[in-house]
Amino acid sequence: MDLFTTENNLKHNILPFDGTVNYYGKVFSNNEATEFYNLLMQNIDWKNDEAIIFGKLIITKRKVAWYGDTNFSYTYSKITKHASIWTDELLAIKNKVELLTGETFNSCLLNLYHNGNEGMAWHSDGEKDLKKEGAIVSVSFGAERKFMFKHKVEKTTVSVLLESGSLLLMKDKTQANWLHQLPTTTKVKHPRINLTFRNIIPM
Repeated sequence: MDLFTTENNLKHNILPFDGTVNYYGKVFSNNEATEFYNLLMQNIDWKNDEAIIFGKLIITKRKVAWYGDTNFSYTYSKITKHASIWTDELLAIKNKVELLTGETFNSCLLNLYHNGNEGMAWHSDGEKDLKKEGAIVSVSFGAERKFMFKHKVEKTTVSVLLESGSLLLMKDKTQANWLHQLPTTTKVKHPRINLTFRNIIPM
């Protein structure tokens, strides 16, 4: 079963069970979204992502960056990364995100997808460095992209179109019970910047 969000359930839980995902829709105006997109493109220290898969080092076309309150270390796909200190624009986005959601965050992972040929396969954010059942907020600037959830047992899927300037909140049991992905598509020709605000627990 594939469920697709509509305007009637914005800011409500879009998952039918076993988790909480709230889609706020566009929380930044078109002008704000364009300004932040340009600032992030120019000022973020973008680097190609690296992962070790089946013992082999893979370097992706997608670019990433990692920022936070301090020089956090964060490990996923057997690669350890270290956070840079917040930029002014990231702090401005973070402040608005915290005001709207009532949550607080100490770090942010950024992804730059150059076009629809770049995406993310099914996964859940369950790394040991993350606060257990903590909130993760996704903010998008640039091209609109479809984002999907799939229940780990029931295989139910839920889809939402992430608009430029939009905010999506995942929390509670979502990571334990649901996978999510950014599917590739030939229809999207322009870049998208995604920010995921989260809480790292220093080990």
